[in-house]
Amino acid sequence: MAPIDAPDTRTERPLLNRRLAEFGTTIFAEMSALAARTGAINLGQGFPDTDGPDSVREAAVRALREGRGNQYPPGPGVPELRTAIAEHQRRWYGLPYDPDTEVLVTAGATEAIAASLLALLEPGDEVIALEPYYDSYAACVAMAGGTRVPVTLRPDAATGMYHLDVDELRAAVTDRTRLILLNTPHNPTGTVLTREELTAVAELACERDLIVVTDEVYEHLVYGTEHIPLASLPGMRERTVTISSAGKTFSFTGWKVGWVTAAPPLVAAVRSAKQYLTFVSAGPFQYAVAEALRLPDSYFHALRRDHHARRDLLADGLRNAGFTVYRPAGTYFITTDIRPLGHTDGFAFCRALPERCGVVAIPNAVFYDHREQGAPFVRFAFCKRAAVLEEAVDRLKSLAG
Repeated sequence: MAPIDAPDTRTERPLLNRRLAEFGTTIFAEMSALAARTGAINLGQGFPDTDGPDSVREAAVRALREGRGNQYPPGPGVPELRTAIAEHQRRWYGLPYDPDTEVLVTAGATEAIAASLLALLEPGDEVIALEPYYDSYAACVAMAGGTRVPVTLRPDAATGMYHLDVDELRAAVTDRTRLILLNTPHNPTGTVLTREELTAVAELACERDLIVVTDEVYEHLVYGTEHIPLASLPGMRERTVTISSAGKTFSFTGWKVGWVTAAPPLVAAVRSAKQYLTFVSAGPFQYAVAEALRLPDSYFHALRRDHHARRDLLADGLRNAGFTVYRPAGTYFITTDIRPLGHTDGFAFCRALPERCGVVAIPNAVFYDHREQGAPFVRFAFCKRAAVLEEAVDRLKSLAG
């Protein structure tokens, strides 16, 4: 036994799991706090500043009053919503899914992604993701013990769009690759993968026996192009986990209602992980989202037209302020290059922007493993009222002068 006055030579263990050590407070929390402190217009975090359809909100109120969903709903989701999700996939994409065995309701798309990766990965498995990527992807891969392998989307100055280098994707696959984590329409770049690009992904997945998890939450926010679910391509239905949610399509992001559609073995695997995360959630809101998914086509077309107009309003304003603008084909985000304004550090630029002109944006470098690749790019959200975007555009004019 050591003497009572002997020094303690033990190394203190950090409290935070080492897999999460690289992840601190998100940039969204930092920039939203900065917006609140300065009174700046927050075009950083991607949430609308108005609620969705009154009829959908009232459906949630009706469910609450009628006692539907106030207690634990079924683990896979209420039957009404699972049926509506299956109907939606058939209605828009011709994809048939059995609501009992091929649909799973989750606490937003974020839980669907986490549950999918926790279920399908073993420690050491490699996951290919398109960089820049939504920040939760990296954290979810880490929690599952996987290794992320970024394939970088790069901007094309000629077209004003980001594109996927299929050869680079193919070269990234190794014997340790387990799955591809795909996001289209893509946040933050606004890229919508073409049929040719998706076909190349499908052929690679079939050739190398890979699972593909696709995040398609912006499926109804595409401009001048079409959204093609990967699961609709030959050979992909049985190896694709398709994820979407109600937040982006119906502007009720706080309800956190998402879903998975996939073949029965994949849904069963994801459900095995999901049941130990939230188990169930959003009971009354599930009934409301079931009604939302059955809104007439005119709702979805109007949503697209409205966001298309907002995109153009902000994109034109940013271009006039001196940014290079990569006009997105989907989502509700615009990526810009700040180098024409004489800046190369997106973090410093975004931290100074609220005091400089009263607008908040997000530095794209947070979405990269290769931070230097994203250093000069900054993301703005246009899912705000037209009057708010017009005021932001007016404030941004000071950058040009």
